[in-house]
Amino acid sequence: MSKNRSREELYPVGLSSLLDPTHLLLVRPGSQADGLAVAEEALRNEALSFVVIEITQPLDLREGRRLQLAARAGNTTGLCIIPEGMGSNAAETRWHVSPVFDPEREDSTLMHWSIIKNKKGTNGAWNVRWDPQTRRLHVVSPVGERPGSKGASG
Repeated sequence: MSKNRSREELYPVGLSSLLDPTHLLLVRPGSQADGLAVAEEALRNEALSFVVIEITQPLDLREGRRLQLAARAGNTTGLCIIPEGMGSNAAETRWHVSPVFDPEREDSTLMHWSIIKNKKGTNGAWNVRWDPQTRRLHVVSPVGERPGSKGASG
Protein backbone atom coordinates (compact mmCIF):
# COMPACT_ATOMS: atom_id res chain seq x y z
CA MET A 1 0.00 0.00 0.00
CA SER A 2 1.39 3.36 -0.95
CA LYS A 3 1.72 6.21 1.54
CA ASN A 4 -0.93 8.21 -0.31
CA ARG A 5 -3.55 5.51 -0.13
CA SER A 6 -6.11 5.46 2.69
CA ARG A 7 -7.25 2.10 4.02
CA GLU A 8 -10.83 3.35 3.86
CA GLU A 9 -10.81 3.98 0.11
CA LEU A 10 -12.34 1.53 -2.32
CA TYR A 11 -9.70 -0.41 -4.25
CA PRO A 12 -11.20 -1.28 -7.68
CA VAL A 13 -8.83 -4.18 -8.37
CA GLY A 14 -10.01 -5.77 -5.11
CA LEU A 15 -13.47 -5.99 -6.66
CA SER A 16 -12.26 -7.85 -9.75
CA SER A 17 -13.90 -11.11 -8.64
CA LEU A 18 -17.23 -9.23 -8.45
CA LEU A 19 -17.03 -6.96 -11.49
CA ASP A 20 -14.72 -5.64 -14.15
CA PRO A 21 -12.87 -2.72 -12.48
CA THR A 22 -12.95 -0.83 -15.79
CA HIS A 23 -16.75 -0.61 -15.39
CA LEU A 24 -16.44 1.23 -12.08
CA LEU A 25 -16.52 5.00 -11.79
CA LEU A 26 -15.23 6.49 -8.54
CA VAL A 27 -15.91 10.10 -7.63
CA ARG A 28 -14.34 11.95 -4.70
CA PRO A 29 -16.48 15.05 -4.23
CA GLY A 30 -15.28 17.99 -2.18
CA SER A 31 -18.40 18.06 0.00
CA GLN A 32 -21.51 16.04 0.76
CA ALA A 33 -23.58 18.54 -1.28
CA ASP A 34 -21.34 17.87 -4.30
CA GLY A 35 -21.60 14.11 -3.67
CA LEU A 36 -25.39 14.27 -3.55
CA ALA A 37 -25.46 16.23 -6.83
CA VAL A 38 -23.20 13.65 -8.52
CA ALA A 39 -25.25 10.75 -7.13
CA GLU A 40 -28.49 12.34 -8.32
CA GLU A 41 -27.14 12.78 -11.85
CA ALA A 42 -25.74 9.24 -11.86
CA LEU A 43 -29.06 7.79 -10.67
CA ARG A 44 -30.93 9.62 -13.46
CA ASN A 45 -28.53 8.26 -16.08
CA GLU A 46 -30.22 5.21 -17.57
CA ALA A 47 -26.85 3.78 -18.62
CA LEU A 48 -25.98 2.98 -15.00
CA SER A 49 -27.54 0.13 -13.04
CA PHE A 50 -26.12 0.74 -9.57
CA VAL A 51 -24.95 3.84 -7.71
CA VAL A 52 -23.43 3.94 -4.22
CA ILE A 53 -22.90 7.07 -2.15
CA GLU A 54 -21.31 7.29 1.27
CA ILE A 55 -22.71 10.10 3.37
CA THR A 56 -21.13 11.74 6.38
CA GLN A 57 -24.03 13.94 7.55
CA PRO A 58 -27.72 13.12 8.00
CA LEU A 59 -29.88 13.50 4.89
CA ASP A 60 -32.94 15.70 5.18
CA LEU A 61 -36.24 14.59 3.64
CA ARG A 62 -35.73 16.77 0.57
CA GLU A 63 -32.29 15.30 -0.20
CA GLY A 64 -33.46 11.75 0.33
CA ARG A 65 -36.55 12.27 -1.80
CA ARG A 66 -34.49 13.78 -4.63
CA LEU A 67 -32.30 10.66 -4.67
CA GLN A 68 -35.40 8.42 -4.70
CA LEU A 69 -36.96 10.30 -7.61
CA ALA A 70 -33.69 10.25 -9.55
CA ALA A 71 -33.35 6.47 -9.03
CA ARG A 72 -36.91 5.96 -10.20
CA ALA A 73 -36.38 8.21 -13.26
CA GLY A 74 -33.22 6.32 -14.28
CA ASN A 75 -34.52 2.88 -13.27
CA THR A 76 -31.34 2.62 -11.20
CA THR A 77 -30.65 1.04 -7.82
CA GLY A 78 -29.18 3.46 -5.31
CA LEU A 79 -27.41 2.56 -2.10
CA CYS A 80 -26.47 5.08 0.60
CA ILE A 81 -23.83 3.91 3.04
CA ILE A 82 -24.76 5.65 6.26
CA PRO A 83 -22.82 5.51 9.54
CA GLU A 84 -24.67 3.63 12.27
CA GLY A 85 -26.97 5.87 14.27
CA MET A 86 -27.44 8.29 11.39
CA GLY A 87 -30.27 7.81 8.97
CA SER A 88 -32.76 9.26 6.59
CA ASN A 89 -36.52 9.30 7.06
CA ALA A 90 -36.82 9.18 3.28
CA ALA A 91 -35.21 5.72 3.06
CA GLU A 92 -37.46 2.98 1.68
CA THR A 93 -35.46 0.34 3.55
CA ARG A 94 -32.67 0.35 6.08
CA TRP A 95 -30.25 -2.56 6.42
CA HIS A 96 -27.57 -3.57 8.89
CA VAL A 97 -24.76 -5.76 7.55
CA SER A 98 -22.16 -7.56 9.64
CA PRO A 99 -19.59 -10.28 8.93
CA VAL A 100 -20.16 -13.81 10.18
CA PHE A 101 -17.20 -15.99 11.16
CA ASP A 102 -17.15 -19.23 9.18
CA PRO A 103 -14.52 -21.67 10.53
CA GLU A 104 -14.87 -23.88 7.44
CA ARG A 105 -13.67 -21.20 5.03
CA GLU A 106 -10.48 -19.16 5.31
CA ASP A 107 -11.69 -16.52 2.84
CA SER A 108 -15.23 -16.35 4.12
CA THR A 109 -17.61 -13.90 2.51
CA LEU A 110 -20.45 -14.90 4.83
CA MET A 111 -22.42 -11.90 6.06
CA HIS A 112 -25.54 -11.35 8.14
CA TRP A 113 -27.98 -8.93 6.50
CA SER A 114 -30.87 -7.57 8.58
CA ILE A 115 -33.58 -5.35 7.18
CA ILE A 116 -34.46 -3.08 10.08
CA LYS A 117 -36.78 -0.66 8.26
CA ASN A 118 -39.08 -1.45 5.37
CA LYS A 119 -41.82 0.95 4.31
CA LYS A 120 -43.42 -1.64 2.01
CA GLY A 121 -43.04 -4.95 3.80
CA THR A 122 -41.76 -6.92 6.74
CA ASN A 123 -38.36 -6.95 8.37
CA GLY A 124 -36.13 -10.01 8.40
CA ALA A 125 -32.60 -11.39 8.52
CA TRP A 126 -30.54 -13.53 6.16
CA ASN A 127 -27.09 -15.03 5.96
CA VAL A 128 -25.58 -14.09 2.61
CA ARG A 129 -22.53 -15.47 0.84
CA TRP A 130 -20.95 -14.25 -2.38
CA ASP A 131 -20.11 -17.03 -4.86
CA PRO A 132 -17.28 -15.81 -7.11
CA GLN A 133 -17.78 -18.69 -9.59
CA THR A 134 -21.41 -17.87 -10.36
CA ARG A 135 -21.08 -14.17 -9.44
CA ARG A 136 -24.27 -14.45 -7.41
CA LEU A 137 -25.33 -13.99 -3.83
CA HIS A 138 -26.62 -17.02 -1.97
CA VAL A 139 -29.23 -15.90 0.54
CA VAL A 140 -30.37 -18.19 3.35
CA SER A 141 -32.30 -17.30 6.50
CA PRO A 142 -30.34 -18.24 9.62
CA VAL A 143 -31.33 -21.60 11.12
CA GLY A 144 -34.28 -21.24 13.48
CA GLU A 145 -35.34 -17.96 11.83
CA ARG A 146 -36.89 -19.39 8.69
CA PRO A 147 -40.63 -18.86 8.16
CA GLY A 148 -42.49 -21.57 10.02
CA SER A 149 -39.68 -22.14 12.50
CA LYS A 150 -40.57 -21.94 16.16
CA GLY A 151 -39.94 -18.38 17.35
CA ALA A 152 -39.44 -16.97 13.83
CA SER A 153 -40.94 -13.61 12.98
CA GLY A 154 -43.24 -13.91 9.96
